[in-house]
Amino acid sequence: MAEYIKGDNLDWFMRISDIVKEPIQTLIPIDDLQDVPLVPLEIAVEHLAPFLPKIESYACTAKQRSKNPPSHGMTIDESAAIMLYTMGWKPTEKCLYVVLNATLRSEDRSKLKHWLLYLKLFLTALSKIPSEHRHVFRGIKADLHEYYPSGKKIVWGSFSSCAAFIDILES
Repeated sequence: MAEYIKGDNLDWFMRISDIVKEPIQTLIPIDDLQDVPLVPLEIAVEHLAPFLPKIESYACTAKQRSKNPPSHGMTIDESAAIMLYTMGWKPTEKCLYVVLNATLRSEDRSKLKHWLLYLKLFLTALSKIPSEHRHVFRGIKADLHEYYPSGKKIVWGSFSSCAAFIDILES
């Protein structure tokens, strides 16, 4: 199916179908965030520059594009942290969301130390968005029932793109 998807649609498809990358075993929680200070986005991404080329310019763009004032009582930096996560760029394997999710899925939790300032800002922003309880869908052509039994509470170690309606995945 992926070979027929072009441009932005390919990026969206890759985001929504990456469930196979999720570790089956539950990973050790991130314990260090409660002691991490909340800092502006520019500071939060400084430690990411060595492995995310141009992250500082993308952070600047995200901040400029953020709605002022942001929704849900967020600061501009919090809103921009969400926008930065959603942005895609080339090469895809150097996008923030790809590298962050790969790091979150890693059993080597020491790799997270570079991400703590950004994660604090990003999670603070996400916590201000009202929760919704609903069914969501991820796209994959594989039978994963044995790993995800009905009724079992599942905790993924990374951020997951989902669709609200299954017909979006079937189109």
